[in-house]
Amino acid sequence: MEDRVKLEAAIDQLLNEEKQMRLAGDVSGTRKAVTDILQLCFEAKDWKLLNEQIVNLSKKRGQLKQAAQSMVQQAMQYIDQTPDIDTRIELIKTLNNVSAGKIYVEIERARLIKKLAKIKEEQGLVAEAADLMQEVAVETFGAMAKTEKIAFILEQVRLCLDRQDYVRAQILSRKINPRVFDANTLKEKKQPKEGESIVEEAPADIPSLLELKRIYYELMIRYYSHHNDYLEICRCYKSIYDIPSVKENPAQWIPVLRKICWYLVLSPYDPMQSSLLNSTLEDKNMSEIPDFRMLLKQIMTMEVIQWTSLWEKYKDEFEKEKNMIGGSLGGKAAEDLKLRIIEHNIIVVSKYYSRITLKRLAQLLCLSIEEAEKHLSEMVVSKALVSKIDRPSGTVCFQAGKDSSDILNSWAMNLEKLLDLVEKSCHQIHKETMVHKSAVRA
Repeated sequence: MEDRVKLEAAIDQLLNEEKQMRLAGDVSGTRKAVTDILQLCFEAKDWKLLNEQIVNLSKKRGQLKQAAQSMVQQAMQYIDQTPDIDTRIELIKTLNNVSAGKIYVEIERARLIKKLAKIKEEQGLVAEAADLMQEVAVETFGAMAKTEKIAFILEQVRLCLDRQDYVRAQILSRKINPRVFDANTLKEKKQPKEGESIVEEAPADIPSLLELKRIYYELMIRYYSHHNDYLEICRCYKSIYDIPSVKENPAQWIPVLRKICWYLVLSPYDPMQSSLLNSTLEDKNMSEIPDFRMLLKQIMTMEVIQWTSLWEKYKDEFEKEKNMIGGSLGGKAAEDLKLRIIEHNIIVVSKYYSRITLKRLAQLLCLSIEEAEKHLSEMVVSKALVSKIDRPSGTVCFQAGKDSSDILNSWAMNLEKLLDLVEKSCHQIHKETMVHKSAVRA
């Protein structure tokens, strides 16, 4: 009781000092009085009184912004030293309420919400943690460091993916421009001009820009895996592969390069996929994984691939991916791989044949006639191929139909070529005649 009386007396004295300093407009004096009050409560381990004094001081008439900011920053240092989780949550909520709607403590409020969300996640309340994080729009905070902003948004995306809210995860991920990861971190920071807001340094626990790049693309891989968008997954792995720390360590880049190869093969035929195939084959590191180099060459070569022999050769490598970085390729991957090989074979056949019977096409694809027709129809619908099926005669035509104007244009071109040839022939005959006449006269 005696200690309690002494504490209250000391706080009352400091409150009087704080009032005098505040009314006089003394910033440093008000700051010191406010922080001293909080320090006394902390040293006495009276957490209830600490919360009361925070609320009380924040509601003082004409309270100085600098004093309120110092009070919040001082109290945030006590969060990790609270005796139990309930006291910690209570202190965070008090500080959160005090800083709500105040632009001069917006960064502190964002950090408080991040701490509270982490506690909620540890308690298994992922949805509640995600809702808390979404309340804060850090992209509008001018004084927050760039890396801290990115880390905060990535945490928002991660929580949305954990609660399987893929639509909101995509919306939040678009707040980050991937080009920001290519910025030169070695450049000297420009000094802020007069009138510009000063950007705070990021806390020590915030990862570097290159580490954030890896986290970003790993989260995007999770998002695209949900939709089985293999080409985008491949591009994400390609971006991770280009990180210097990954490229320098074979233990890291070999699994990533394997994933790039697998997802390239799993991707539907597309100009972007073709470009990535060529660039990956030209990579010198492909010599370290010759089996995958051979796999990509098979896909690039315009020859029919036997699915059974290919699966026997690469089945073990396919299963091995489960223990590699990034985990397995997905539940549908094996089915999709077979589908891509069938599509590749149909494209190869279309290059060599202008017309083929359905029976022969099914033999080349090692499928039944019904399956061959189904896959061919799907490719035509997706506009990956131009083809027509004549069911009564059982033939497939791979030539695109021409309209009357195209036919007339081709005839006109043929006539023009014919006239050019006639003119050249007449010129050559005239030339030979002149040469013969001169030889006879001589």
